[in-house]
Amino acid sequence: MSEVKLWEDGMIQVKISMSPPLRWVNSYILRGSRGVTIIDPGPKSETSIAEWTKVWGELGLNKDEITSVVLTHHHPDHYGLAGHIQAYTGASVWMSRRAHAETKFMWGPGSHINEELPALYRRHGMPPEWTSQLAAHLEGFLPQVLPEPIVSYLDEGVMLEMGDRLWLPIETGGHAPGHMSFYHRESRTMLCGDAVLPQISPNISFLPGSDPQPLQSYTDAMLKLAAYEVDLAYPGHRHPFDYFRKRLEDLLIHHEQRLNQIEEFLRENPRSAFEVCAYLFGDQLGIHQMRFAMSETLAHLIELIRQGRAFEEASLERVIYYPVLGRNE
Repeated sequence: MSEVKLWEDGMIQVKISMSPPLRWVNSYILRGSRGVTIIDPGPKSETSIAEWTKVWGELGLNKDEITSVVLTHHHPDHYGLAGHIQAYTGASVWMSRRAHAETKFMWGPGSHINEELPALYRRHGMPPEWTSQLAAHLEGFLPQVLPEPIVSYLDEGVMLEMGDRLWLPIETGGHAPGHMSFYHRESRTMLCGDAVLPQISPNISFLPGSDPQPLQSYTDAMLKLAAYEVDLAYPGHRHPFDYFRKRLEDLLIHHEQRLNQIEEFLRENPRSAFEVCAYLFGDQLGIHQMRFAMSETLAHLIELIRQGRAFEEASLERVIYYPVLGRNE
């Protein structure tokens, strides 16, 4: 992949290969008088390392010029190569404290997510043919995120210099705890990572021990971003776009429609989260997409509970079901 595009404002967009269905992640390069910044270098693999070597050659960059790697969030397709690039170039790696804590939560030596996530899904009705795949699936991300970088911390509201411009970090959670977007006021440009994507809805996942209200966090983030005038947005996936405000509105409407859809489904009968997940997304997904679908379903069910529109109850088999108030009899 490794396609390179130079935008009129000096932003360099680099497409780095990743697994389907997304196929590539957008990395960005900003060149400045005090060095080069790479935003979200992508997942670590032999392919992505070769692609970056090719890109640096095309752009005439040497490793001493690369002074910083800035990460919007901790997901492997954004964070993964940070440690490798740091080891090769000596660059500083920057991310939020909350996002860095999430790397420890997911991949640190004391992490229990590989046991806790299957247990959570079992309580919510997922059958063994799915839960039995989860541990190996989650362990498969480790090669994409090692070596671990030494991290310096970004703070919301404290300006960050990238490419001789001052960018405002804005915490935009929901898709990932501690996710940061970056706003350049003079050019009305937003580096939005995966907080806002132009054609697809960012996954909003509930994970045990992480953000307890991810959909509420995401809604809050969209409302926060609506305060900024944006002419061009650079997302983590797909193509840069110029309809930022409209996209925020569409994403908020999408999630409200999804909540209504789930509530109507539950009016027929109380359902487990897995039954709701299969209703929304089908049951013919691979394990990666099924994990996203199940955790997104849980995020919406938790939001229905927060809004007082549904509640939890356990069956005799100790599976959790979700009745709604005013259910059709």
